[in-house]
Amino acid sequence: MAKSKAGTKQKPKGDIDFENELWEAANELRGAVAENQYKDFVLSLLFVKHLSERYQYRHDELVSAMSDPKSDYYTTKEKEKQEVLNDDLEYTSKNVYRLPPKARWEYLREQAASDDIKVKVDNAFILIDDILAERDNKLKGILPPIFVKSQLSATQTAGLINMFSSDKFSEAKNPQSDLYGRIYEYYIGKFAMAEGSGGGQFFTPGSVVRLLVEMIEPLKGRIVDLACGSGGMFVQSLKFVKAHGGDSSQLSIYGQERYEGTLRLCKMNLLLRNLPFDLRLGDSLLDDKLPDLRADYALMNPPFNISKWHPEMLPEKDPRLFGQRELFTTDGNANYMWFQTIWHHLSERGTAGVVMANGAMTTGNQGEKNVREHMITKGMVDCIVQMPDKLFLTTGIPACLYILSKNRDGKDGEHRQRKNEILFIDARKLGKMATRRLRVLEDADVKQVAETYHQWRNLKGKYKDVEGFCKSASLAEVLANNHVLTPGRYVGTEAEEDDGIPFEDKMKGLVEKLNVQFKESATLEKKISENLKSIGYGNKELRKE
Repeated sequence: MAKSKAGTKQKPKGDIDFENELWEAANELRGAVAENQYKDFVLSLLFVKHLSERYQYRHDELVSAMSDPKSDYYTTKEKEKQEVLNDDLEYTSKNVYRLPPKARWEYLREQAASDDIKVKVDNAFILIDDILAERDNKLKGILPPIFVKSQLSATQTAGLINMFSSDKFSEAKNPQSDLYGRIYEYYIGKFAMAEGSGGGQFFTPGSVVRLLVEMIEPLKGRIVDLACGSGGMFVQSLKFVKAHGGDSSQLSIYGQERYEGTLRLCKMNLLLRNLPFDLRLGDSLLDDKLPDLRADYALMNPPFNISKWHPEMLPEKDPRLFGQRELFTTDGNANYMWFQTIWHHLSERGTAGVVMANGAMTTGNQGEKNVREHMITKGMVDCIVQMPDKLFLTTGIPACLYILSKNRDGKDGEHRQRKNEILFIDARKLGKMATRRLRVLEDADVKQVAETYHQWRNLKGKYKDVEGFCKSASLAEVLANNHVLTPGRYVGTEAEEDDGIPFEDKMKGLVEKLNVQFKESATLEKKISENLKSIGYGNKELRKE
């Protein structure tokens, strides 16, 4: 093998390294399953595989212990061995589910060539779903039977089973990988149009999640995500705790998700991580299912720029609102209702990290601007990070990060008093292109931004403004800039003060609108001409006039 040249840098990698296999899986599903359902079939199968791997690992561990004279499990009696291997408690004590033979991946792989493999897969789903529900009724329905009623052939189903038997899709072989989140991102990115408008905004790229988590440092306590998608924020929080020697049992997970299928995937993801959780189904803006929750940390990437979300349905005195409903909401955009909702759910010392469209930093719409001004003057905004473009596979809208905090008074002994300051970071030049369409933040980029924030807020921090990158601005400066939060205004680089919508997307929308207006104009012209003819004035007479 030829050695690489000294100094040659490796090309940055995205969060996915098995596109070929996932594309092949899509080809198996194409024509038999709607594109927006590919992920449901793929991730449900992988869930069974991963539960099976865990069962097999614990089973083999018990067999080994019973053969070890030094072990408390040691026995030479076959009857006693079978009793141990069939004891549910021996598995549940390790957060493992004891699966019957026909619910295990090995069985499905052995039976993949059978004509009734779809029936066998669905039966395995039903068996596992019942086992999950027996332990916790809230898990009922997490694995519904979907193969028999689909148009998939037995051959296509077998193809999926054989493909996912590969080590690439093994949780045991890839323990640190967020397989669920990465596969979810791939399919909603590849088939975003099938998801509908904004469908791709449910998943946050791994590098962005890592940055948010590194910035707010959720080591213990309650974590909430009110647009939790497939659970990537929670998974990354667990990784952060483990990396810093923390105890994951000190984390409590709370979340809400609008789409039932997505919520099922999130539950699968968290079950495989052994994280306790309380996840609710519903629209967090209009039907807050966790009204009394006060979390220590909030992490969220809500759908950007939702219009027609019906704020008139909110109670006049909704406790989340900063003021009068008509003055602090707008039907044209829900971005700032997300901020009010998150703030309401923070504990007295809570901190939130929110991914948001760039337009939120400058919007002049009254309902949104009122909320932004309130957040600034009341000292809620801790830090704003403007992100580079092309980080999201599924939306071209450039994004920024808002760090909000109720912990800005310097009384916790760890962080300094900074209620009259906001840190601005312009990270637009960071990251490298993994493909022509996708940029990723490398570890060094994540560290640079997170460390800048920590040095600024920590008691013993050694923060300094860096021209073109970061600036600690006083509230007076922000007020003098008409409450605009674009980092470029403060750090010394050119500010992009637009609505955050890429030119290509904006132009496409304008052309579509113009075409509609042309059609309406032609229809109106025809109608006027017909009306004139009906009273004896044709086109010729009209032109002569």
